Order: sequence, then structure tokens, then C-alpha cells
Amino acid sequence: MAASSSTTRALPVLASFLLLLVCTAQAQLSSNFYASSCPTLQTIVRSTMQLAVGRDQRMAASILRLFFHDCFVNGCDASVLLADTATFTGEQNAFPNQNSIRGMGVIDTIKANVEAACRGTVSCADILALAARDGVFLVSSYRNLIASVWHTPTCMHGQGQVLRSSMSQSFARKRQLVQLPRASCMQAGGPSWTVLLGRRDARTSSQSTANNNLPASSSSLAALTSSFAAQGLSQRDLVALSGAHTIGFARCTTFRNRIYNDANIDTSFANSTAQSCPRSGGDNNLSPLDLQTSTIFDNAYYRNLVAQRGLLHSDQELFSTNNGSAGPTNSIVQSYVVDPTMFFSDFVAAMVRMGNISPLTGTSGEIRLNCSRVN
Repeated sequence: MAASSSTTRALPVLASFLLLLVCTAQAQLSSNFYASSCPTLQTIVRSTMQLAVGRDQRMAASILRLFFHDCFVNGCDASVLLADTATFTGEQNAFPNQNSIRGMGVIDTIKANVEAACRGTVSCADILALAARDGVFLVSSYRNLIASVWHTPTCMHGQGQVLRSSMSQSFARKRQLVQLPRASCMQAGGPSWTVLLGRRDARTSSQSTANNNLPASSSSLAALTSSFAAQGLSQRDLVALSGAHTIGFARCTTFRNRIYNDANIDTSFANSTAQSCPRSGGDNNLSPLDLQTSTIFDNAYYRNLVAQRGLLHSDQELFSTNNGSAGPTNSIVQSYVVDPTMFFSDFVAAMVRMGNISPLTGTSGEIRLNCSRVN
């Protein structure tokens, strides 16, 4: 009992310490960090991400996941981007990352473009943070459809119109005004936010920490809550950030046990998903995390959870019942179903908090010239 009492007293102290770390990190980062040293940075990142997402709609989710897997392992320091060598073992082959994380090549391309404009100035950690934000913003069915043919559409204030320019040479001088419903403009891209900058890049990486810190797809709500709390993130942050699964895909090996063995799953959903994920074999077969709108950043993920159609066991843990009692995060899930703007707002706030986890600043770390290796 004494040990339990001591632990209880220690929790507020630990929470205060983690909050202090986050606040200190935020004070060291700045939205205008590169305003003078690399003023074109955000334009370069956005335009390169637009091309990448236009070619591969999965890339927005992949970059977002890459950022998450970076921040949860010793902070947002681009350590996840360091490739293994004969003398260096990084995080990319940790169990949660092996044959799973992708998008490093896109970050390399952005880095090369940034280096051409501002050599030795911008960290890979900051590029990854910006790319994750831009991927979320760019993802919508309308935006990706237009991006393959036109420049990025811009909704005109107060009107259901999109101004677009032809990218083809024969129509290079023509501009067309296309009428769209108001909802199309509102949904032409997910939420966006101001990314605080000034991170530096790690010179080290830890595969063991990646194995320990990154939540598994089989995690219980208690394990997820503990994992996020260790990073200074709340249970509400957990539910909001899990909404990133409204886009992207998962491998059969991560959800096979759920569709064949979990009881809290919609039968028709389990049966249809099993068609691409047999009981044995096909480990790398992909299925959308959100069957309804896998390329649109919206709140459909939460509607799926209420209908017991969460693809991963860890997803469905956010909305569950135990002996007839609602799970502790059910009310948050339901609030996001009813009010997608609340989800967007909470997701943005949680992304900013996650981006502030233990950044290297000042003279710590380095500014890598190549994101996959130390200087």
C-alpha cells in the first residue's frame, strides 16, 4: 500500500515535469525561425509534397506516420530517417517500422530542393514536421483529382468557386473559373496549422527505444494511454491523433488477429476484409484503415469505430464496452462523430504538442546535409 501511495503522489509531479518540458520546447521553437535564413522553405516543402501526393495518395498518410514514429522515439529529431549501415543500427528496422514505414525518399527529395535554395540551414526534423502538416492539408478526393491536372485549387473567400490554371502547354495562358458547392471548398484539404520550427537533427538513433515506445496495433487502451502519457500527451490527444487513421492503409499482419478473433467487430466488415487477408500468407496485403474515405482527411474513422469497423485492434479500443459500460474514451469518439470541426481542432492542437516533444535546439545535434546519414 505504501508503494502504491508513493506512486500516486509521484504522478502529478511527473505530469508537471513533462508539461514543463513541452512548454520549454515550445519556447525554443518559433514559427518564423527561417524567415530570414530560408524564406522560401515552406513553399518548397508544400510544392514538393503536392507532387508526391499527386503521384501517390498514400504518401500523405505515410509521411504523417513517419513523423509520429520519429517524435515518439527520443523526440522529434529526424532519427527515424537515419538508414542502417555496416556500423550503425537505426530505427528503420525496429519491429513497428520494419517493412512498414515509407516516405523517406520524399523527405530526401524535399531536403535536396531545400538545400539548393538554403544550404546547410534547415534541419531534416523541421522538414518532416512541415511535410506531415502539408500532407494532411493536401489530402481530399477533390484536391488530388485536380492536382494531377491543375495547379493547387484555391477556394475564393465566401464563394463556392475554385480558380485553377492549366498545367498543359497548350492551355498555359488560359484560366478557368469552375463552380463548386460550398462544401467542396470547405473540404478541399484537411486541417492545417502553424508549425513551430527550429529543431535540429539527431546524430544517434535507437532501435530498442523504437521497439519499446511505439504502440503496437494489438495494444489495449491502457497500454495506449500509458504510451502517450509517457510523451506528455493526454488521452484526448490519443483519440485525436488516432484520427490520422482516417487516411492510409495497414498490412494484413497488423489486423489479421482482429478480423478472425476479436468479438467486437462487425461481421460483414470482418468477412469483406478477410478476402484480402487470409488466415495464413499475404502478410503484406493492404487494406484501407478507413474503408469509406481512405484518401480524405475527415471524421469517418470515428463513425467506423462506433459501427465496430475499426481495422486495428488498437483502433477499436477507443470505442468499446465492458460488461455493458461505455469505455473511457467513448464520449470523445462520439463527440468527433457529431462535430468534425472539434476533431480537426483537437487534432491540430495534439499535432502541435507532439511536434514539441524533446526537440534538439541551439547547438545540440546538427543540421544534416543528407537526411539518411549524419554529417
